[in-house]
Amino acid sequence: MELLLQGIKQAIILILKGDPELYEIAWLSLKVSGSAVLISMLLGVPWGVFLALSRFPGRRFLVTLTNTAMGFPPVVVGLFVSLFLWRSGPLGFLELLYTPAAMVIAQVIIAEPIVAGLTLSAIQQLDPRLGQQALSLGASRWQMLWTLLKEAKLPTLAALMAGFGGVISEVGAVMMVGGNIKGQTRVLTTATVLETRIGRFEMAIALGFVLLVLAFVVNLVLTQSQQRGAVPWHIRGWK
Repeated sequence: MELLLQGIKQAIILILKGDPELYEIAWLSLKVSGSAVLISMLLGVPWGVFLALSRFPGRRFLVTLTNTAMGFPPVVVGLFVSLFLWRSGPLGFLELLYTPAAMVIAQVIIAEPIVAGLTLSAIQQLDPRLGQQALSLGASRWQMLWTLLKEAKLPTLAALMAGFGGVISEVGAVMMVGGNIKGQTRVLTTATVLETRIGRFEMAIALGFVLLVLAFVVNLVLTQSQQRGAVPWHIRGWK
């Protein structure tokens, strides 16, 4: 318990002192995971909406594949991304291995199925008559899709929070494709692992505490946006 308190105390001291290495690591963590979640949103939300509204042969297989991908082991993702980006791999000519870009790619593969799967579930839970009603009132197909997304705003934001939570705390894939290089690819999770391995437990606890604070702040912002339009249960007639 004393060691835990010392670690939290050290984290607060480093934050207040403006430790440059800590802020560099924290900023890279936020930049990599934030970029991955943004890309995952741009890819996953349309894919989830498409699967929810479309009917075609093989759709159930794609839905199953998407749901399965939500549980991809990060180390397996890291392995395959490493193989593709390795010097002799298909994309080795891009020289992305052990760069922040490789870390973003790995995190997108982890987060995109989460965003897509939860978006799919959110759209399917809407009243199926909603889209038909919008079209009957003269809305275009794009306007109808926008209406559905607005109606599913709360669970869609929850999907983004789940995606962000899945990648900001991930260590296996980013360690494999990023290499944990100081000043280049070292993020809060990999730095915590390194400090633990060399026995600097107070610093490891401090980095873990900063990671939790960072995740809390980001989710607080997203939650405020999510709950701004939520209707309290007592107004809905909840007894």
